Amino acid sequence: MSEKDTISMHLVREALLQACPEPRPAAALLARAGIDIEQLQHPEARVSAAAYARLWRLLARHCNDEFFAMDRRGLRRGSLAFLCRAAMAQPTLGDGLDTALTFLALMLDDLQPSLVRQQSLAEIVINETSQAPRRAFTYFTLWMIVHGVACWLAGRRLPILAIELRCAEPPFCDDYRVMFTQHLQFARPRTRMIIAADCLDMPLRRTPEELQRFLNEAPANILVKYRDPASLGWRVRSDLLRGDPGSWLDVDTLARQLCLSPATLRRRLAEEGQTYQGLKDSVRRELAVAWLAQSEPSLGEVAERLGFADSSSFYKAFRKWFGCNPGAYRALIQAGGGG
Repeated sequence: MSEKDTISMHLVREALLQACPEPRPAAALLARAGIDIEQLQHPEARVSAAAYARLWRLLARHCNDEFFAMDRRGLRRGSLAFLCRAAMAQPTLGDGLDTALTFLALMLDDLQPSLVRQQSLAEIVINETSQAPRRAFTYFTLWMIVHGVACWLAGRRLPILAIELRCAEPPFCDDYRVMFTQHLQFARPRTRMIIAADCLDMPLRRTPEELQRFLNEAPANILVKYRDPASLGWRVRSDLLRGDPGSWLDVDTLARQLCLSPATLRRRLAEEGQTYQGLKDSVRRELAVAWLAQSEPSLGEVAERLGFADSSSFYKAFRKWFGCNPGAYRALIQAGGGG
């Protein structure tokens, strides 16, 4: 976790709201986490992600609930460890996610998450027992757990195509957009996270030692976007996201820039289960769904921005990625999937 990773004080107040509403114990927990209680009254204040992670652990211990007392039953301490152990024993990421969500649905009373596949898209849907929507913080805390575990199981960050929530938009959303995706929609018919379904077939090969490291570092390792800064693939992907797809370097030029031979670059990416073309396709997919979530730009403009020669090439690529054409995807997102 980088020192620049910070969390809004709004989220600190949200975490305390149900888990520790009384001022005196809250003050003691904040002090132990290294958070200045005086800053709670300053909406623009921020705390380090490491301090917020310490507060998360302290609150879970304080109320014996890893879900901050936001459900009638909650998640007793040790639930995350059990969930991970059960999920990693499954053959594929899809099976692991199914297992994790089934466990959460058994443990929680108010929120019932499940995995739904729709052609080449997959939705993690949160069904609810109450007609009134929950706080945005409640939904996002569940997403943080589910998506964080899924990324760890996969060994890489899984791009989120969209998140829709039943609740109204809270006054603070910047942190959620950084943690998850720029495409957040509120006051929708249901609460769901949309990802590409192709990742669900990934085989799981996590070891008990890796599980212990993950649990030792949690929740700090799921508070910011899952990443392995030591990974060459992560570095290349980050550079691609910052650049214009029309001016991305070819593999030989990229290798020279990294002071590597093209063969070494390919070999090191292959050791991480990556290829340069695969990374470019991954970034193109992420950019495409972000732009298609808006009413503008037009499909032709999206194709041009992504560096495709024409709209037809973009349509073919998008259908290969997601099993539907970009117009149908835009319609699905903007309709809210209320069916």
